[in-house]
Amino acid sequence: MPRFHCPAPLQTGLALSLPPGAARHVQVLRMQPGDVITLFNGEGGEFDATVTRMGRSDVEVEVGAYHAIEREAPCAVHLLAGITANERMDWLVEKATELGAVSITPVMAERSVLKLKGERADKKLAHWQGVAVAAAEQCGRNRVTRIDNACTLAQWLAQHPAGADTGVRLVLSLSEGTRPLAEAVQGQMDVTLLSGPEGGLCPAEEALALSAGFVPVTLGPRVLRAETAPLAVLAALTLR
Repeated sequence: MPRFHCPAPLQTGLALSLPPGAARHVQVLRMQPGDVITLFNGEGGEFDATVTRMGRSDVEVEVGAYHAIEREAPCAVHLLAGITANERMDWLVEKATELGAVSITPVMAERSVLKLKGERADKKLAHWQGVAVAAAEQCGRNRVTRIDNACTLAQWLAQHPAGADTGVRLVLSLSEGTRPLAEAVQGQMDVTLLSGPEGGLCPAEEALALSAGFVPVTLGPRVLRAETAPLAVLAALTLR
């Protein structure tokens, strides 16, 4: 059954018009009045909904039964991802959402090719949030990965000082003294994961992370791409 994100209060018996994106998708699928879809608003659970009217540019539905279904991972992972180039960041956001990331903070690292500020930053963040919504619709999640404002690592740490969270902080590192992922996590159910862009974090950024309580971890002897490494961690932590 087609699934659509509808960021509005939902309740059984409610008649409403779908958001423009969802309405276009229903029209592309050539659905007709009487067809049933699934709606979720990101607050948990999902609703059946029946198409009642197909307009030229709008679609109306009646909300049906509620189902208290959750498909969230047992481990809550908050990803601090160094911004990667071109479409690689889109791919990272999409796959991280499928794998259950709770939130993604795009980090403007020293080695990030893409630098964001002003209107360009707003457009990119809106785009990445849209990518996360589409991924949640596809994979069955009823909660959408939150895309936070892009910032530098220093800016993020100013808002989240050492000891401010209850879980474990990890940084993917190629330096000596790293620990295996499973050893560093040790059953923690709340993980903040920092990964760098192409070329990794610079030494000053990694030192800053370590001083703020991040534990350096390794995924083994192979060097993974910037968009692959955090997804490997997510898969290890959330696909249980």
